[in-house]
Amino acid sequence: MAQREFTGKHAAALFIGAFAVIIGVNIALAWNAVRTFPGLEVSNAYVASQQFNTRLAAQQSLGWTVHADARDGQVFLSITDRDGAPVEVAKLSAVVGRATQIKDDIEPAFEFDGTSYVASADLAKGNWNIRMVAWADDGTEFTQRVILHVRG
Repeated sequence: MAQREFTGKHAAALFIGAFAVIIGVNIALAWNAVRTFPGLEVSNAYVASQQFNTRLAAQQSLGWTVHADARDGQVFLSITDRDGAPVEVAKLSAVVGRATQIKDDIEPAFEFDGTSYVASADLAKGNWNIRMVAWADDGTEFTQRVILHVRG
């Protein structure tokens, strides 16, 4: 039985093949990252940063705490004040979605039931985010991303 020699052509083919795999995987990962990126949060970060501390102080002065829960096909969003009493906001806007992509994003219609905001949403098991904006009666905007863990 004759042994085949490992020639320069074989080494070149191995070298080119290995780099083709590496480059192909990098292109596939980069393409998927760009395709699933939800986009910019703000169009101009510098302008947004100029009012950050003012908005933060106004939001913190409200003393609100937010907690989210999901069970039985419903999402519960509880907003409480410093004393732990439920807060009914002037207006609430919320998007429920995955942290990594936007294809599952929904905007449930939250209704205040006297203790918390409730909306119908059949969420799959896993980690979700609620990106909420609530307005106090005095017009103060309260913006928060609330992490929601849905168990099976």
